This record gives sequence, C-alpha cells and structure tokens, in this order.
Amino acid sequence: MSEPVTAFISERDGSDFAVRIVTGRHSLTGDEPAASGGADIGPNPYQLLVAALGECTAMTVRWFARQKNWPLDHVSVTVTHRKGEVEGRPGSTDIFDKIVLIEGEQLSEEQRARLLDVAAKCPVHRTLESQPVIATVAGTVQPPE
Repeated sequence: MSEPVTAFISERDGSDFAVRIVTGRHSLTGDEPAASGGADIGPNPYQLLVAALGECTAMTVRWFARQKNWPLDHVSVTVTHRKGEVEGRPGSTDIFDKIVLIEGEQLSEEQRARLLDVAAKCPVHRTLESQPVIATVAGTVQPPE
C-alpha cells in the first residue's frame, strides 16, 4: 500500500466558488471561470485534473528514461479533457487526449516507442482508468498546521 495523500480544501474570499487548496507544503487557489459564476482567480477542478495527468505523465517518462540511462533531453505533455460519444458506451463519456513530446536526438525509435508506452501507464492515468472507490462522509475537517 502507498502512503495516503491528503488535500485540505476550504472556501475563501475573492469569488463565490474560490477555494484554498493545501496539500503537503503547497497552497494554491481554485475557482471557476467567470462564465460559470466564479472570478477565474485560479484553475477550475478539470484544469487541475488534466494538470495532474500531464504532470504524472511527464514525471513517469523522465523517471523511466533515467532508470534506463536513456538520452532523453526533454518531455512535455498537453492534456485535453472533453465529454463526447464513444462507440460502444452509452451516453456521454469523459475523454482525455494526451499529446506527449519526447525530445532527444540520441534516442532510438525503439526507445521513443517504449517511452510513449510508459506515458500511458503513469499512476494517475491508471487511477483514472480504474474504478476507484470514493467514500463521502460528514465529519470534522482539520485545517493544515
């Protein structure tokens, strides 16, 4: 089992939907865009979700290249989320498109292919493809110290 990761989220001033997000030593603001009633003073939940997927993808590709001592110069990722129809699935489906740019003049085509394969197996990618269990309960929330 892995160590739990916790985030504390609490409403804050600045917008009807603005929240303070604290996880570990890091703090940021989340909000909705003006078109949705917010003030756009921070990323919205789906922006954070696609950012998490892209961050994990880039980190996983870099980690794998380091483990293999492969000459990866740079990796960048663009992730887009949308709702759409998918053949064989009823209703609207969440669709994530990931574009991975792998740079390294010394990389072979086989290494590039393997790194792209690894990009599709990062932990957040696997979490989104699984059927996670989410328990929602009432209780006391403890702000971070």
